Amino acid sequence: MSTDQAPEPAIRVRGIEKSFKDLQVLRGVDFEVNAGSIFALLGSNGAGKTTLVRILSTLLKSDAGTATVSGFDVAANPGEVRESISLTGQFAAVDEVLSGRENLVLIGRLRHLKNPGSIADDLLERFSLAEAGNRKAATYSGGMRRRLDIAMSLIGNPPVIFLDEPTTGLDPQSRLEVWRTVKQLADGGTTVLLTTQYLDEAEHLADRIAILHQGTIIQNGTLAELKALLPAATVEYVEKQPSLEEVFLSLVGDAAETGDAVPAGKEPR
Repeated sequence: MSTDQAPEPAIRVRGIEKSFKDLQVLRGVDFEVNAGSIFALLGSNGAGKTTLVRILSTLLKSDAGTATVSGFDVAANPGEVRESISLTGQFAAVDEVLSGRENLVLIGRLRHLKNPGSIADDLLERFSLAEAGNRKAATYSGGMRRRLDIAMSLIGNPPVIFLDEPTTGLDPQSRLEVWRTVKQLADGGTTVLLTTQYLDEAEHLADRIAILHQGTIIQNGTLAELKALLPAATVEYVEKQPSLEEVFLSLVGDAAETGDAVPAGKEPR
């Protein structure tokens, strides 16, 4: 009788510690990320999220503990890890002088890939940037720049992508554009480790959520598992009012579609 072995996690972290002089940032971090899933690392500013991502992407060495990405040890096999990952930081790293297509072609050439032009065209189409592909990136909105940044990071088809607070500073519409993009990545089989300080972002996107606080993971689970930690809710009748985000997107969405401002007092469609 044969037994099926559990698949190897795309990311495995065991006892990672890191200090900067007298400041201990990470105090023994443990978690695993399943392949093809979205894993959210949720924590406030200064919790150690970016430090951990820098360790996993081989940009920083830990003081203790081990970590593997795509089966490769980040300390012993940094070259293999770099070949299997892509990292998108908190600010879009696009060249504003170049067009969106030229940014993508440049990365393709730097990676010595064949047919960088066709790769660029495919990514522009995939990320709904085809019509803006020949425009300079300087003319792009925040959401478009972030989508272009993520598209650039996918050149070479890395199986694991790190997104370090990808929606910082974006408006509500741009945030939703990035959220859709992240979900498409996971649907296509890419493993996504997402760091964020936004509760709604983790709630909307993640298959699993780990809460990083004062350098340690204090809880790790699905959204349902985390909600189960609190007492069951009592049922009461409450008249639901639309949220400010719903009002904003309803008004701006209509105006963006028609090209006209919504007249005062007119009910959004």
